[in-house]
Amino acid sequence: MPWEVSDVMEQRFRLVERYRDSGEGISELARRFQVSRKTVYKWLQRYELGGVEGLRDHSRRPMVQAARTPGEIEAWITDLRRTHPSWGPRKLRAWLARKHPEQRWPAESTMGLILERHGLNGRRVKRRHATPSAQPLQHAQEANDVWSIDFKGWFVCGDGQRCDPLTVSDAASRYLLCCRAVAEPNTAAVEQELTRVFRRYGLPQRMRSDNGSPFASTGVGGLSRLSVWWIRLGIVPERIAPGEPQQNGRHERMHRTLKAETAAPPAENLEAQQRRFAEFIEVYNQQRPHQALDGDTPADRYEPSPREFSEKLVEVAYPAGMELRRADDGGKFRWKQARCRVGEALAHQIVGIEPIDDGVSRVWFGPVLLGLLDERQGHTHTAVKEHSHWPPLASPKTAHDDGEDRRKL
Repeated sequence: MPWEVSDVMEQRFRLVERYRDSGEGISELARRFQVSRKTVYKWLQRYELGGVEGLRDHSRRPMVQAARTPGEIEAWITDLRRTHPSWGPRKLRAWLARKHPEQRWPAESTMGLILERHGLNGRRVKRRHATPSAQPLQHAQEANDVWSIDFKGWFVCGDGQRCDPLTVSDAASRYLLCCRAVAEPNTAAVEQELTRVFRRYGLPQRMRSDNGSPFASTGVGGLSRLSVWWIRLGIVPERIAPGEPQQNGRHERMHRTLKAETAAPPAENLEAQQRRFAEFIEVYNQQRPHQALDGDTPADRYEPSPREFSEKLVEVAYPAGMELRRADDGGKFRWKQARCRVGEALAHQIVGIEPIDDGVSRVWFGPVLLGLLDERQGHTHTAVKEHSHWPPLASPKTAHDDGEDRRKL
């Protein structure tokens, strides 16, 4: 029989989640959820295109056309765009709704049509994206196998202050480890907050994120200074594919609940908003039954990691047989007659070089494959570009050697 209306969103999300986690076929899913194969295909495609929001029922009402928007409203939109040329429809609508809440404003899509009709839409610059993880994402079977980290999209509190909530959750138990508004969404703020979380809950095996800063970069191996820190702690970074939020679907689903219960509408200021986050964490972890956990709460399934956090970082270990090199201030190292660049995120870090063929080697930083060194071509395939005419690399500083064989650094 068809799904119960009151539970339709949860059923659709469970269908998508089971498809990803269990690998069941379309026919098996159709039988399990008592729907047609066509329905299964529809909701998998909707989730792929729009994430959790794509699982909502689409309105049957005809779309509002820009031509039907009153002229006075269009004038406000176009005048504000001319004042702030870099603002898109989302920012324009948010500003207008905040300043004039009594007015009913067009949807973002309609505003986009209005801007296009007035020649104010502009041209979007194509951005470079960090590469996703080269290896398959790890399936979380036990607590602390995989943690998910992300920023819940920023919003403005009642007093005009921007709120950037950083969230961390355990993938297996759905336990929400952190939800805190940080001063700036940058490396220093995230590292400070994660240090607090690590001290309380220990370390996960893996940390899953999207490809945005500060979790990743467009540099070699997609590593950022933050993910380099994770590797030094013994945590393997994972990055989902661009445009594939379903690869972090459990965390995305939590974000939807978080927004509905704490930020619709936002609190009057950051302090009040953080109190809402704290109350949400308590209810979400300790009281709210989770259907995917057979009615258990996340607290019923979670326990802290036995891997304790240490303030002192250790050098990354490599298997025997690898040649080791330490990158300099600019993220470069000497390899035979060439200088190889691995990026500033790896400044002062030791990389491992693994010969795999005559004149060809893999370059690693811990568990992350950075790229290939091809001596026959005089450059690397992925990670670095070699220039044999560069000056010799200075000897590594003894403060970083710690008794290691300098001939391999």
